[in-house]
Amino acid sequence: MKKVVLSFVFTLLSVFGFAQTEWAADPMHSSVNFNIKHMGINFVQGRFDAFKGKVSAQGANLDNAVFDFSVDVNSINTGVEMRDKHLKSPDFFDADKYPAMSFHSTSITKDKNNNYTLKGTLKIKETVKEITVPVTFGGVTKNQQGKEVMGFQAKFTVNRLDYGIKYDPTGAGVAKDAEVSLFFELVKQ
Repeated sequence: MKKVVLSFVFTLLSVFGFAQTEWAADPMHSSVNFNIKHMGINFVQGRFDAFKGKVSAQGANLDNAVFDFSVDVNSINTGVEMRDKHLKSPDFFDADKYPAMSFHSTSITKDKNNNYTLKGTLKIKETVKEITVPVTFGGVTKNQQGKEVMGFQAKFTVNRLDYGIKYDPTGAGVAKDAEVSLFFELVKQ
């Protein structure tokens, strides 16, 4: 009987020790931004105003975390309505046919300087490609409501041609590479 009780206690401890903590993106304190060179002389900046994201982690850090994020393509916002409408068209994102972009992580590793490298699949339109993203972990604290929050940022480059966004394939007017900057604050669920 003693062995059964001890076995139960160890099983219970191991389950709680490896339990996943869910963190959900706080849209009021997060942003999905991009900039892309225009005509080779300037940058156009924009953002996506609607997105969802969650991180499943084994505690208050990113070790072994799983990231799942999606972006509503129709929420693109460059501050110019005519340009936003063109970006939603089949020339670019084809938002009616492909209303969302998504990212799902496959692994995350931490280096000796406490910086993370996130690997996963990015889906834009019909194309799914593996990407590697450097992540800066901001840490965990409590917000004004007393809830635990986690922060991180990531910056990476995406070649739009790789994802079937073929408008101006020479890149003379609209560059091939878009710089993406993510800033996320997530609330513990």
